[in-house]
Amino acid sequence: MRLDGAMLFVKDLHRMTAFYRDVLGLEPIEETRLENWVEFRGDGVRFSLHAIPSAIATGIRIDSPPRPREQSSAKLTFAVQSVDATLEKIEQMGLPLLRRPWGGTEAVDPEGNVFAVCAAQ
Repeated sequence: MRLDGAMLFVKDLHRMTAFYRDVLGLEPIEETRLENWVEFRGDGVRFSLHAIPSAIATGIRIDSPPRPREQSSAKLTFAVQSVDATLEKIEQMGLPLLRRPWGGTEAVDPEGNVFAVCAAQ
């Protein structure tokens, strides 16, 4: 068995698409894009964003900067060209970086999802 895809439900699809495109370098697939769905081109596992239905999304509050949701049941890791440059870009956006006691650093997206970055091979 292998993992085929990963998806995040998001409140603000436009903002989150821009973050994953502009900061992590993921390329949206225009052919599969819908009003409430964006899938990104990549090697291996497919990654997508799905908008939370507006009736539910209106009741969700996201602080600025977002509060890291560290208790979620999954954490994604993205391979990037430069870990340091990516983390610096995220920090310059005013988003939290989480410096771990074991020496690792994780990042937080605009909606508080915690994720890791590693160097692309």
